[in-house]
Amino acid sequence: MGFAAYSGTGKTTLLTKLIPLLKKEKLKVGVIKHSHHAFDIDHPGKDSYRIRRAGASPVMLVSRFRRAIISEFESPSEPRLHQQLAYFDNEDLDIILVEGFKKEKFPKIELHRPCLDKPLLFPKDDSIIAIACDQKPLGSVTIPMLDINQPEQICRFILDQVIDHA
Repeated sequence: MGFAAYSGTGKTTLLTKLIPLLKKEKLKVGVIKHSHHAFDIDHPGKDSYRIRRAGASPVMLVSRFRRAIISEFESPSEPRLHQQLAYFDNEDLDIILVEGFKKEKFPKIELHRPCLDKPLLFPKDDSIIAIACDQKPLGSVTIPMLDINQPEQICRFILDQVIDHA
């Protein structure tokens, strides 16, 4: 289940509220987040950073608490969701929430705030199954409307989708 929106709409904020609600329903939740920025999860001076900068790829960091794998892309290009899912360990997950990848075709909820003065995405994307908004957008909306400020309502919608399609 994805969340598509323009930057600044509140995708991450909503996810941080939805995840505990879904976990409360006994779902095991994974997240894939698309970033348009370069990022480092290891930092200068750390062994893993030095090893990666020396040319190793992938590099796996492991502790008794967590695991991270860092892979450099040989030819940087925009990542595709299906390619990234192949690397995502989803064996024990009930649901994967996807933040971003708004141009890809998979079930998503559009987050929209009219005050940001951005166009709606759903008219050009038939894989958007609902809109979560803080006020009714202008124009005709032909898919379910949810309140972006009511994560419990959005959680219920997601549960209905997951249960209906499981």
